[in-house]
Amino acid sequence: MKPRRLLALGALGGTLQGCAGVQSALDTAGPHADRVAALGWAMFAAAAAIFLLVLALALFAVFARPERRRWLGGRVVVIAGGVAFPVIALSALLVFGLSTLRALDPPPAPGGIRIEVTGRQWWWEVRYLDAEGGTIAISANEVRMPVGVPVEFVLKSADVIHSFWVPSLAGKLDMIPGRVNSYRFAAGRPGIYRGQCAEYCGAEHALMAFFAVAMEPAAFRDWMARERGPAAAPGDAAARRGAEVFLNAGCAACHTIRGTEAKGAIGPDLTHVGGRVSLAAGTLPNNIGSMEGWIASSQHIKPGNFMPSFDVLSSEDLVAVAAYLESLR
Repeated sequence: MKPRRLLALGALGGTLQGCAGVQSALDTAGPHADRVAALGWAMFAAAAAIFLLVLALALFAVFARPERRRWLGGRVVVIAGGVAFPVIALSALLVFGLSTLRALDPPPAPGGIRIEVTGRQWWWEVRYLDAEGGTIAISANEVRMPVGVPVEFVLKSADVIHSFWVPSLAGKLDMIPGRVNSYRFAAGRPGIYRGQCAEYCGAEHALMAFFAVAMEPAAFRDWMARERGPAAAPGDAAARRGAEVFLNAGCAACHTIRGTEAKGAIGPDLTHVGGRVSLAAGTLPNNIGSMEGWIASSQHIKPGNFMPSFDVLSSEDLVAVAAYLESLR
């Protein structure tokens, strides 16, 4: 990984320490992830116990006197240790694993939330759906969910195979072109959890991250009410100039800002971009300095993405556009 990428990831959460951190399958924050971690620990414990047993027998066979180790070659020991024990141990782990997988796929629960996530090179389109499947809010590169409420994720891909994974909340599931996969899980406590595309999908796969933001139900309802609405009107002269530059520079050809003339459908919806945790799919923290850097030099920060670097903008126009976008909360 190049130094600039390490800096970008470190700015969002620092390096992971041990089993904790913003992206750790062992730092669980939900019932789904708890079961996955329990399965992992059970398999690790069983493998460690078998390894120690085999190592002890090997050391005994090497260092014990011939008359004391002769029993290791007996018919009963060979059948019991070479056939019966592996069959019993592996069958027990298989049953435990299958029961865990069954518990990880619960039926739809009444009152749950549906979120459609479409993987693209290299970002995530997020749509919040109503009971009939209609879109009630659009976001990008992060999902917000109320604590304790089951969420059904409808997973799609617009180009190549991606994989949706929030290690602290759930296991991973592939997003395959032409196929719709469904995944249900809930967050157990409030927090911001980093997710990642877990299937190599091209040059910038490593910079295709997102954040899952678990909120108290009341806070989620307030956020959803704001998210469903159009963008706020520019509040000062700098933001008003930024809105004009945004439209005149061609940004509206790719991006939508609801409530304005910007209705592009190629890039992420920017209606409330200022309220998101990160920029460029988890690549940069969301602040005005990062916004300026991303607009002016997106191809240096994330080479090969579909947004050109707008290095032709004057410094005044660049600051104004960044101020406008940062105000969209």
